[in-house]
Amino acid sequence: MLKYTIRRILAIVPMLFLISVVVFFLALAMPGDALSGEIDPNNSDPEYIEMMREKLGYNDPIHVQYYRWITDFIQGDFGTSVKYKMPVEDLIAQRLPNTIFLGIISLLFTYLFAFAMGMYAGKKPYTKIDHAIGGFNYLMLAIPIYIAGVFAIYLFSFKLGWFPFSGSVDIALTEGTAEWWLSRLYHVILPALVLGAMGTASYTQFLRNDIIDNSQKDYVRTARAKGTPESRIYNQHILRNSVIPLITFLGFDIVTIVNGALITETIFTYPGLGQLFLTSMQTNDYPTLMTLALMFSFLVLIGNLIADLLYGIVDPRIRVE
Repeated sequence: MLKYTIRRILAIVPMLFLISVVVFFLALAMPGDALSGEIDPNNSDPEYIEMMREKLGYNDPIHVQYYRWITDFIQGDFGTSVKYKMPVEDLIAQRLPNTIFLGIISLLFTYLFAFAMGMYAGKKPYTKIDHAIGGFNYLMLAIPIYIAGVFAIYLFSFKLGWFPFSGSVDIALTEGTAEWWLSRLYHVILPALVLGAMGTASYTQFLRNDIIDNSQKDYVRTARAKGTPESRIYNQHILRNSVIPLITFLGFDIVTIVNGALITETIFTYPGLGQLFLTSMQTNDYPTLMTLALMFSFLVLIGNLIADLLYGIVDPRIRVE
């Protein structure tokens, strides 16, 4: 396992290098001028624009531009956002807590709903409630997240008025106070509920099917033959063995949060990294865009690594060579 872990970590380095090359050239291929947002909009003099190109290094060969960018990136210099006129690392530091908060709350919703529905459906399969849960899961799998987000805003914000449809906190409150934290929680519930509900379906079905499968195993039949109470069989044998594999999903949850936040934060105007990423695409904010693209790619690689390692740990039948 240790050798496998070291190999996987070392393999991340060349993969990140290849991703950085792809990200750099995709940014160059994007429509629009790389100078957008960096020059004075009131000055369209060709000589001034050419001077700015030379100053910013856009006339250098492509390989020179890439080397300069990736060297600065490795040293922790991510450049300056052309839209917000501030260092990219400071901009990300402002938005990162919101995305982490959204991700944590959405995971709580995911596991809460998945455990409740999966355990009930697995314990009482083929009942009306089980079929209802299955129908709900298939509906969640079929609905795109942007449709679910728009519907949630229409129902819970505009019609019922239960939750705000944008923002992350009431700006009138003093940061750090109890009211400020309650406001943050109040603003994050609806987008986290949408993001969490979309991931609940697969978890629920997995837990349900695993409970049904484990209830038919030989060790369960043996326990019943010995006269073990049914509640003890379910809690200590069936449920325990069915829940443990869900731990392996923690790695993939990182990928889910990253992918879901891109759409969810934009729909709810939630100021996180997902919204920042799409905004940087629309405004040709190349330093921010490329930094976030590499960050998201790194998180995906780390998430897959964690999932593989956890799977080998919780399931002793898996042997990583």
